[in-house]
Amino acid sequence: MAGACTYNTAINNTPENSNPSVDQRSYKLGNIGAFGEMVNVGIKKLALSAALPPEEMDALLEEAARVAKRNNVEIHREKEFLVTDLFPESVTNGKHVLLIYKGSTKEEYMALKNKKAKLIASQRYKGQARKEIALQFGRMLSYPESKIDELINQNKPEK
Repeated sequence: MAGACTYNTAINNTPENSNPSVDQRSYKLGNIGAFGEMVNVGIKKLALSAALPPEEMDALLEEAARVAKRNNVEIHREKEFLVTDLFPESVTNGKHVLLIYKGSTKEEYMALKNKKAKLIASQRYKGQARKEIALQFGRMLSYPESKIDELINQNKPEK
């Protein structure tokens, strides 16, 4: 799930693993750099940072902007992430995510978010319309169709 709102993972200092714990700030910035490089060379159209509590994002933002600049990409702090059937809502609920992109991708993301909001307002965010929002977002993340379908099937709402 490259570019997904990654769950926080850490290498713990346990008897099975005598390595010291990973510095999480550096780890998250490294991920932003790696995804920035993928976006810059065209492997991904849009990438996402880890979903973080607002205060953690505050502490990371200045350095994340420098990392993005070094990779010739832009970042946008998303405080109200576009929730689709690609990922469980719990991954980003109350958290902020950095969009990592180039060119007009941010506008495309915002247009998709607006389209979803209009569907919800008209009570038409269901069935094929709901699936289409997730499909479009998955394509924006440059996921293969098979992975998009797999994620949608895992996260589709209960009936």
